[in-house]
Amino acid sequence: MPTPHAAGAEPTRQTDTARQTIVRAILTDDDAQKRTIIGSLVGQGDEAIGELFTAWRQDSLFIYAAPDGAKVPVELTGDKDANGAQTAVKVIDGAPLVDVVGHPIRLVGTDLTAVEHDSRLRLAMKNVVDLLDLGSPILSKRLHAIQTIGFAQKPDKLPALEARSRIETDAAAKTELREAIALIQLADPDDAVKLQALTVLRELHNSSSYDVIKAARTKADAAAKTSVAKAADAALTAIEHHKSVVNFFGTLFRGLSAGSILLVVALGLAITFGLMGVINMAHGEMITVGAYATYITQNVFGDGMNFTLPFIRVAIHLPGLHLTGWTYQLYFVAAIPIGFVSAALVGILLERSVIRFLYRRPLESLLATWGVSLILQQLFKLTFGSNNVNVDSPVYLSSNWTFFDITFDWNRVFVIGFAAVIVFGVWLALTKTPLGLLIRCVMQNRTMAACMGVRTERVNMLTFGLGSGLAGLAGVFVTQLGTVGPSMGQEYIVDSFMTVVVGGVGSIFGTVVSALGIGMADQSIQQILLNPVLGKILVLVAIILFLQWRPTGLFAAKSRSLD
Repeated sequence: MPTPHAAGAEPTRQTDTARQTIVRAILTDDDAQKRTIIGSLVGQGDEAIGELFTAWRQDSLFIYAAPDGAKVPVELTGDKDANGAQTAVKVIDGAPLVDVVGHPIRLVGTDLTAVEHDSRLRLAMKNVVDLLDLGSPILSKRLHAIQTIGFAQKPDKLPALEARSRIETDAAAKTELREAIALIQLADPDDAVKLQALTVLRELHNSSSYDVIKAARTKADAAAKTSVAKAADAALTAIEHHKSVVNFFGTLFRGLSAGSILLVVALGLAITFGLMGVINMAHGEMITVGAYATYITQNVFGDGMNFTLPFIRVAIHLPGLHLTGWTYQLYFVAAIPIGFVSAALVGILLERSVIRFLYRRPLESLLATWGVSLILQQLFKLTFGSNNVNVDSPVYLSSNWTFFDITFDWNRVFVIGFAAVIVFGVWLALTKTPLGLLIRCVMQNRTMAACMGVRTERVNMLTFGLGSGLAGLAGVFVTQLGTVGPSMGQEYIVDSFMTVVVGGVGSIFGTVVSALGIGMADQSIQQILLNPVLGKILVLVAIILFLQWRPTGLFAAKSRSLD
């Protein structure tokens, strides 16, 4: 039989890999020593450990006696040939067993000595496998393993956690190890150990350990251990205080993000209703236009989509670019200007066909735009179907940050930041550009502006297009928070009008303050009452009472001549 490459001299034990350690265990004759060597693998994250232990338990490991007398542990893998031979892989390095000329050697299991195992050895293997993720290079796996071991509160796992804590480098994992060790020590019969564990848990004040500490306090009361009960009370108090702080700042963030979403939705209405005085009940459908524009953009970047032209009922296939990876993930960046332009064009079409005949006629404009709203909703249903569709979040908006146990979703942080950019851009457009000057003079005195040579109809058209485009941007952002459907815009129209009215009709700054205030109030009341519906009702009642006291809103527009 051909001679395989020599495995080499046994390395020093301090530098042994997991495979080398398993080889030493296989070649050791003493069963107790074999179990000790296997136990030394506890806390290592080498994935080969689980694979080799599985092969060992399934009788797939054998001792190959080389012609030079060396014993080479091998694993037989792959399908058997006609002679029952399989590919032999060396356990020590996972490389195929080869002859002197480099050809793979195939062996028959019945011709080899099987690596034996008994129940005690299998138990030692199981203990190692149970703690395998404790040394995983993947942080999420490591954290999950630490938490699982800690909450199990099994004293026999304590040495493994302590050993891992001495070599752990990640700060989050170190904190989890401290908590897991303290949780196991909390089950120790020695009161001194329990007190030390409760001191650590009080310092960490992690809410996940609340129930375990509470159970320990109950046992301490039953056993009349006053010192342990007091220490448990102190730890519980620290956790409750930390939880209240996290809830407070978490509510502020959620309120700020909700207010920012409402601000983006209401900003366009602040222009069409606040500056132009047009009650546009189809403003919500401009949001839907932006949302469906995002949905179409995503499909064009992908594999394309099918839709039906309304009324004529002709099926159309829109081809896709079949992009993958980061090029596909950029669909959302492209959807931002596309959503704005799409909604702006629809708004201009609406202004040219309906709105321009109804200036200074608020009741007629309300009824007409309500009818347009119903028509647009039906067009969306005929084109895209009645069921809601999903827009995938790009990877750069799908995760979150955690700081001081407060979770900051990337998509909400993005909405907050982009809302600030939009507000600043609108302010620049209205106060620092020629178009903004024309918009303000036409809105304040349309007749005088016309007499000065201003093309008021063109200004009206562009202003309405700007307001509708901003609503389209809101639709792009809303796709990251929920599904897209034909009537999704109706969910925001009432809140948008409330925001504009409370802020002061015609005041962009008032809209900003109102949106953030309403958003934070809504989230805070929901957090207190734990009832979203009742929270919204109370916010609405508060707005009604506020408008009774201050009908012009927070910041009323001041002008000597305002239509």
